[in-house]
Amino acid sequence: MFSQEEYLKALRFAAKAHKDQKTPYGLPYLTHVASVAMEVIHASIESKLDDDKANKAISCALLHDVLEDTSFTFDDIFDEFGLDIAEGVEALSKNSDLPKKEQMQDSLNRILEQPYEIQLVKLADRITNLQKPSEHWDNEKKKAYLKEAKFILSCLKNSNLYLSARLEKKIEDYNQYID
Repeated sequence: MFSQEEYLKALRFAAKAHKDQKTPYGLPYLTHVASVAMEVIHASIESKLDDDKANKAISCALLHDVLEDTSFTFDDIFDEFGLDIAEGVEALSKNSDLPKKEQMQDSLNRILEQPYEIQLVKLADRITNLQKPSEHWDNEKKKAYLKEAKFILSCLKNSNLYLSARLEKKIEDYNQYID
């Protein structure tokens, strides 16, 4: 059965980790991870994901940016949520020790080694991120972001048909922001 307790535990942890962070739109960062979790919840229902896998995916959705954007560590997540979730979050995190151009490929390689429920989190994350771009983004940055979204879709499209279709539509819609 879906676990509200697990959801709230991960949500509280994410809130603590991202405490004062804001989205580019000035909202509390927690709105981003909650939006990713919402996409994962819908995908879990549409795909009839079993409850254990759905709970794991939802927890990873709520925690997916903790390692990348905060001072919390793999061990912090492991201690609180166990190995499976910590490894899922780690795979979803870019390795800042690598050159910027290699970070997404490295992350996708690690995501592809994870179960499908982790892979769908990355699709949900990019769906959530394909909103109207920041006003300070130039056309080249918008094109690069769109290209990266297409690359993510090409790598993960078989992990969840529902989210793949959602991301395809978001990519199509995002074209309106390209000059």
